Amino acid sequence: MTYIDELVEEYKNLINDFIDSKDEDKLVSTAHEFSEKAIDLDVSPDEMVALHIELISAIPLTNYEDVKTSLDVLQEIMIRFGFTYKDYKAMLNKMERHDQEMDVAASLQETMLKTEIPAVDNVEIGAISVPARKVSGDYFNIIEHSDGKLTFAVADVIGKGIPAAIAMSMLKFGMDLTSASNPPSKSLKRLNSLVEKNVNKNMFVTMFYGLYDFNNQSLCFSSAGHEPAYLYHYEDDEFEELDGKGLVLGVMKDTEYEEVSAKLKENDMLFVFTDGVSELRKHDGAFINMDDIKEMIREARDQHPQDIVQYIYEALTRMRNQNHKDDLTMFIIKNKNAV
Repeated sequence: MTYIDELVEEYKNLINDFIDSKDEDKLVSTAHEFSEKAIDLDVSPDEMVALHIELISAIPLTNYEDVKTSLDVLQEIMIRFGFTYKDYKAMLNKMERHDQEMDVAASLQETMLKTEIPAVDNVEIGAISVPARKVSGDYFNIIEHSDGKLTFAVADVIGKGIPAAIAMSMLKFGMDLTSASNPPSKSLKRLNSLVEKNVNKNMFVTMFYGLYDFNNQSLCFSSAGHEPAYLYHYEDDEFEELDGKGLVLGVMKDTEYEEVSAKLKENDMLFVFTDGVSELRKHDGAFINMDDIKEMIREARDQHPQDIVQYIYEALTRMRNQNHKDDLTMFIIKNKNAV
């Protein structure tokens, strides 16, 4: 006997027992238990009504009073189905509102946070940012200034949805209003004040903030609790870890940020990323080894940075456990000018 046959037999007995006993208290209990079982088996209300009609003839029920009594059983079954249907509709409505909010947040990011990669003499830039879902908690921004300098930032908002998109917009406008002459440490301090005053207390932001002078190939940067970056020295084929001390944005006002300087020789590359790269889970559940990322950069080092980040992204996509997806952002700036 299949589980459907068992269900039909149980419903048949339920009808017969109630016709014999007229015990309404027992009916409420047993009918609701039966309903739960039927719902778990994906039996629809229409199928329950069809089953009831079929059983009236199969039992058979020829007495009008017995047919009427059997309908009391069906009514109790449908009451439970009705409650479940209301819950189901409420859940669908909630999901629909949530999806609408996500669409608004995604549209906000698309229109307000879109960043153009500038074409700069003797400098090549590549960037990629891929959300795990509709709305990304990652963000990068690049601003070319008239004094021969380039401001850039890679950020990760600890928080999702519309609040994260709004926080990102605030950071973008804050960066856009920052002068190129401001050192990264002061710029981060200003952005920290902005986040601390205006963003939800449960939302924080990590950020790598850099200023590159493509006239003399010098880099200075500060970090607000962000992942350390890597400077690839082309001539020596070595990686240097670049990190700066500083709390994440939004934790404490008047936070000071360390400023670090570096020099880029010809073909040297700065590689900045979010934890979607460094904490990527592979198919076996293990975290990726950053030495694997470094090796990918070595393999593609003579390519344009945009091709390099695309190459790394495709490789990471193949090895990533799809049940542990996270927002992923990578940024590379390569110096093409000989010192």
